[in-house]
Amino acid sequence: MNDSAAWPASAAAEAVSPETAFALAADDARLLTEVGFLAAGAGDAARAEAIFKALRRLRPGAAYPLIGLAVACLNSARASEAVALLESAVLADPGERALLDAWRGFALQLAGRNGESRWLLETVARGQGDGAQLARGLLGLPREGA
Repeated sequence: MNDSAAWPASAAAEAVSPETAFALAADDARLLTEVGFLAAGAGDAARAEAIFKALRRLRPGAAYPLIGLAVACLNSARASEAVALLESAVLADPGERALLDAWRGFALQLAGRNGESRWLLETVARGQGDGAQLARGLLGLPREGA
């Protein structure tokens, strides 16, 4: 098989059935997530988006596929698109909202909406967990308990 052949995003989205969503093991989802972030980091937005769109279909209420899509947008200079994606997110676990909001704060900053970014990051930073820790880091504040 030719590794350079791009897998169309539409094919990835259509290839997933509800049964497949249950068959994908957590370790497999984690591996695909890592590959997606590697692609996004390397500037291969098309492949990253195909992976994260498929993961979004497999795990529709999870934060990590949305964060991956947002990172792909951010690395492609599409910060406003990342903001819109993260704003409209519906999560199965409301506890993941702070992490999505921290990423949205970063996307707002890259979109030139600094006032909104700072307000959102300061709000998230007052909380607990990974989202608060990320927000504090983006604001240049010390880590909680450090």
